[in-house]
Amino acid sequence: MELRHLQHFVAVAEDQHFTRAAERLMVSQSGLSASIRALERELRAPLFVRTTRRVTLTEAGRALLVEAERILAQVRSAHEAVAAVQGVLRGTLALGTEQCIAGVHVARLLAGFRQRHPDVEIRLRQAGSGALAEEVAAGRLDLAFAYRTQEDGDQLRSVSLAGEPPTVLCHPRHRLAAAGAVLTPDDLAGEVFVDFHPDWGPRRATDAAFAAAGVRRTVALEVNDVHSLLDLVDENLGIAVVPRHFRHKRPSLTALPLKDAGEPHYETVALLPPDGATSPAARALVALLEPGDPEAPCG
Repeated sequence: MELRHLQHFVAVAEDQHFTRAAERLMVSQSGLSASIRALERELRAPLFVRTTRRVTLTEAGRALLVEAERILAQVRSAHEAVAAVQGVLRGTLALGTEQCIAGVHVARLLAGFRQRHPDVEIRLRQAGSGALAEEVAAGRLDLAFAYRTQEDGDQLRSVSLAGEPPTVLCHPRHRLAAAGAVLTPDDLAGEVFVDFHPDWGPRRATDAAFAAAGVRRTVALEVNDVHSLLDLVDENLGIAVVPRHFRHKRPSLTALPLKDAGEPHYETVALLPPDGATSPAARALVALLEPGDPEAPCG
């Protein structure tokens, strides 16, 4: 089994299309097909189900994908480790982040990293904390900026970035705004909530806090970006329970503190693989981290 066979296999699995994968790899489609057939012969199992429009992984293909991604990540780390010993940082920094992470300005951090390490290619992926943790654990990402969740497990290590309490955001004409007091989960029973997809870190933390308080809540309006959430609250279509620094992104909304919500704060972290598996590029980026202000508007 050759590394190029695994690289070709992963590319086809990601693109779900031989032509697109061949274009990305800059190889002929016939050569790519021959490489996949050679891998299937060696493993004695079909790896893809082929149709006229796309290809999908078989059960054997799904099993191989996990190991192939891990092997390729280890090979990449080996190359980068040798380059680092030689005094030059090269290779790729694969970074994931959730939106509006407290304690770090991602764009500014990456700009500083590129200035110091111009030979490193930066790749950025934005997703929910749950998916990001899985990708770091699988070796597809070198590190990720995310919200700490109970599902992170022992296979990842973390560097704390910031912690902050929850805040209720509502329209100034909402009944809660007139109260102007510290709220509890019981005060929010029966309200219409705007929140993120369940994979997002703040959503997970909020769900856990309300469950711990024994208060059922219904998320009627579910979004996948911060500005959409704020727009819906700004139109008085619902309320949101979010990390406190979100209030700086829409000062026109009323922000009220929330207490007695189980775990009283959201913690943002840099998620990394175990120390021995951390790439030189990831270590170099973490070295640039400085304590951030959780109350500063996120970039």
